[in-house]
Amino acid sequence: MEYRVLGRTGVYVSPLCLGTMNLGGPTPEAEAIRIVHKALDAGLNFIDTANVYVEGGSERVLAKALDGGKRNHVVLATKVYFPISDDPNDKGASRRHILMEVENSLSRLGTEWIDLYQMHRPVFELQQDETLRALDDLTRQGKVRYIGCSTYPAWRIMEALAISERYGLARFVSEQPPYNLLDRRIENELVPLAERYNLALLPWSPLAMGMLAGRYATASEFPDDSRAARIQAWAAERVNERGLSAARQVGDVARRYGMPGSQLALLWVMNQPAVTSPIIGPRTQAHLAEALAVLEMQLDPLATSELDAIVPPGSAVSDFHNTSGWMKMKLPA
Repeated sequence: MEYRVLGRTGVYVSPLCLGTMNLGGPTPEAEAIRIVHKALDAGLNFIDTANVYVEGGSERVLAKALDGGKRNHVVLATKVYFPISDDPNDKGASRRHILMEVENSLSRLGTEWIDLYQMHRPVFELQQDETLRALDDLTRQGKVRYIGCSTYPAWRIMEALAISERYGLARFVSEQPPYNLLDRRIENELVPLAERYNLALLPWSPLAMGMLAGRYATASEFPDDSRAARIQAWAAERVNERGLSAARQVGDVARRYGMPGSQLALLWVMNQPAVTSPIIGPRTQAHLAEALAVLEMQLDPLATSELDAIVPPGSAVSDFHNTSGWMKMKLPA
């Protein structure tokens, strides 16, 4: 496997990152542990989770899956931001919340350090120096190796990099944006920023919540075991008829190249500029096996041109920024 450098660090990570939102929830614990072990056996060394996934259950499952020395060979990432209770201080990017939640994540993960600690969303009413000083303290204490962010606008990341430079604080080495063939808007500003400042991009939802895997026949009825069915509040603006139409066209292109749409979509994201490691979120071992097969594939340049014709660079037909809190442009259904 050809490992990739994580931004400007000296750390090498696999070209696919194992996302764990399903583990310990839709995927029962025993099966979740098997998925983690199968991913590690295939050479994946990068795992991403969050303190809120399955109310902390994902982190607890990972502690069991990485027991027995496996933890030392994994680049382990988790995130903080979303509310964990009704307490108004149990959320956000304040120093108080970060320092409290990092201890909870360390405890649930059964580890002494987190390789990549990420802010799950931006908090615009808070000055970033408070957040960055808390994260800097954690790196100096050895509890966190590197820091990153998720679903930030490019200007907010640039501001954070400038603050870190000015005060000598730990700086973001990565950003986790929504990015797939149906929502390519990060190509306008974030991708150039990442290339200029050597920021690793770790895209989430590369299969567009299953749309690019052919999971949905319509935008109004979802399979019971689908992600859209579980989180319908988010799915309403993502799974739309324009997106489904484009996804079917992607599937047509994929079949001409001898693969399912899900594999072509993942292969495409994995080969985009500034992308270090797309995050896959398998619910079953079969889902994982299909994703792992992409590591042995090559993207035909002609396929790239055909995909650009379906959804042009920098544009979108589905809204995967609908949980960002800052993307103001609403897409037509």
